[in-house]
Amino acid sequence: MRERAMDLYEHQARELLDHGGVLVPRAEVVDSPEAARAAAERLGGRVVIKAQVKTGGRGKAGGVKRAEDPAAAELTARRILGMDIKGHTVHRVMVAEPVEVERELYLGFTLDRAAGRFLAIASAEGGMEIEEVAAHRPEAVARIAIDPAEGVTGAKAAEIAAAGHLPPETAGTIRRLWTVLTTHDALLVEVNPLVVTRDGAIVALDGKVTLDDNARFRQPSWDGSADRTEARADDRDRTRESLEARAAAAGLGYVKLDGQVGVIGNGAGLVMSTLDVVAGCGARPADFLDIGGGASARVMADGLSLVLDDPDVRSVLVNVFGGITACDAVADGIVRALDTVTLTKPLVVRLDGNNAARGRAILGQLAHPLVHQADTMDGAAARAAELAA
Repeated sequence: MRERAMDLYEHQARELLDHGGVLVPRAEVVDSPEAARAAAERLGGRVVIKAQVKTGGRGKAGGVKRAEDPAAAELTARRILGMDIKGHTVHRVMVAEPVEVERELYLGFTLDRAAGRFLAIASAEGGMEIEEVAAHRPEAVARIAIDPAEGVTGAKAAEIAAAGHLPPETAGTIRRLWTVLTTHDALLVEVNPLVVTRDGAIVALDGKVTLDDNARFRQPSWDGSADRTEARADDRDRTRESLEARAAAAGLGYVKLDGQVGVIGNGAGLVMSTLDVVAGCGARPADFLDIGGGASARVMADGLSLVLDDPDVRSVLVNVFGGITACDAVADGIVRALDTVTLTKPLVVRLDGNNAARGRAILGQLAHPLVHQADTMDGAAARAAELAA
């Protein structure tokens, strides 16, 4: 049978570790900045905000940050949600209780496919640099074969701890980690870092688990509810990839964001300012789309079609300052786009600069019930945010 692996998010892995008796800090998983603030209040104020994506390197990418109080937790979550980490969009964050760390260790079990057995991997040098340690000083990372028939006994756990230069008191955690692996038909169980706290506790700060999906038939707890929740996030990632591929093919400067107000502007600076103003109105931008300083009506039509195809978008804001791109050309592009695209979402347009009056007149003659015009950027952003809500 072909091996099929199913990676878990960190919060799912931590749940398995917790149920298996491995100590983990208290934590909650949320999908909004406001919920992060409330979680921080319940957890005592000081927390760690951790992006939930199925990839490594979150810390180096800025996806793991400390927050000193609930207000900082809300702000930090707002910055991390929607972040792209190695092609994965952050849709949820974990709000975790901080731990005072004395030492960082590494511990894991993985399937040795060639030998048909499991390996225990242990090192006294855990943390974000474990890959570099393994590459440049392999002697610092111990690999111990596990006989599946024997498993991890007390003696074997002590052997693993000694080989990896881990404190002897980690032996109990090593045995519990092995139980998690065998109980849940996992191909990989990894804790990095496994820490010794200042009061001597052995705590798993981060966990990674890969399950053998071929074992689903004997795992009734895999009822699919969690899979469906994660699948929705994966679907959003596929949507983002599809939209960004379309934009690249059309030569558009587009980035998918995690919001509901589609944003189109001419010039990166103007688009960035528009994103900030939209956020200041209490809404979240759905994208960054720069049609460029010399965009044609065809480019405007392509960009509008792209943004309207984003299922997350509830309203669209077009903010153009006419220079090389004349406002009447932008308005003509909008009209042309609506000849081929059925407008089902409100469109707010702010035109200023070169030929702005002519552009506004073109849109006025269109007389479309879902097309709204605004004289200022602030007014346009407020209207778009209101319509998205």
